[in-house]
Amino acid sequence: MGFRGSGPAVAAAGNGAATNGHGDQGACGEPGPAHREETAGPVGGAGRGRRRRLGRLRRALLAALVVSVVVAPLSAATRPPIPAPPPATLAPLSAATLPGTYAANRANAAEASRMAAAHGDHGRATADHAMASPSRNLLAFDGRGTGQAIEVFGDLAAAEHIAVLVPGTDTTLETFGRLHAGALALHQRTGPRTAVIAWLGYDTPRMLSTAVLTTSRAEQGAPRLERFLRELRRMVGPLPRVSLLCHSYGTVVCARTAAAAEVQDIVLVGSPGTGVDSAAALHTRARVWAARGADDWIADVPHTRVGLFGTTVGFGTDPVSPEYGAHVFAAGDGGHSDYFKPGSTSLANLTRIVLGESPEVTHA
Repeated sequence: MGFRGSGPAVAAAGNGAATNGHGDQGACGEPGPAHREETAGPVGGAGRGRRRRLGRLRRALLAALVVSVVVAPLSAATRPPIPAPPPATLAPLSAATLPGTYAANRANAAEASRMAAAHGDHGRATADHAMASPSRNLLAFDGRGTGQAIEVFGDLAAAEHIAVLVPGTDTTLETFGRLHAGALALHQRTGPRTAVIAWLGYDTPRMLSTAVLTTSRAEQGAPRLERFLRELRRMVGPLPRVSLLCHSYGTVVCARTAAAAEVQDIVLVGSPGTGVDSAAALHTRARVWAARGADDWIADVPHTRVGLFGTTVGFGTDPVSPEYGAHVFAAGDGGHSDYFKPGSTSLANLTRIVLGESPEVTHA
């Protein structure tokens, strides 16, 4: 997943592939029109709908397996690793070290841009160069591989409210701009007393991979998110209200961090499921919220888990369902990439949650 403006999401089906016209990828591809049949109906309709959903999931897995066997090796062979310096050596995170941290990471991004340009990868060079801008405040930057970065919007040391945004599939340094745009839109709504952090601290799964159907990348990313949240809380102290805002596959990462996360709110938007079947199973004291836009294709993803090839595929109960037990809020008519869109119902409610204005949140 990313935020607004990503490339088309691809969904494999038995009779071909479909693209997501909204342009943003989540944890699974959008089913094509032929697969958007209603599952409700007369007696026996629920069972037939369940079988159809399982069939779609198995077809998606098969397509992903084919892609991972054929496409991924070809891509790796045609694109050598992009050279980049190791991450900057940083002082422990504190209010006093923030300016030096920002400067060191900008310098590292500038060097990564030069190395990528010399290597002939102008797309990465451009992305790294943007990260090196004097206006960017980076808590972390790593230009190696698909890249990782953590960016701050606002005065982190003085913030009374902090929101941490966790993205999903296909978020890399090249596509970081859409995460940046979502974080910026939220910060503009929440105001100067709030800091927003765009956290790309894990290797997100690719849409065209088997990893997008399992929790494997979430299991790798969750300890990193947990460690970051501990460092953040150590820096800002116990008073600021911290909210964890998780989009698409990012909700799977957040679910595995929830029990250890010292946050007041965990928000799941555009979720394919979290890998657990209820908010209670997250074992968190935080209030758990969930939302899905009316035009979000993720609603068509089968919310189930299936054992295939010795692993578990799928993410279980839909977080906006009554069975999950989250506080479901209104997200308007938006699609999968519209949750942080300026002027949207979703962004208005996310702002209220971050500011601790729970009674003002409108419900679905």
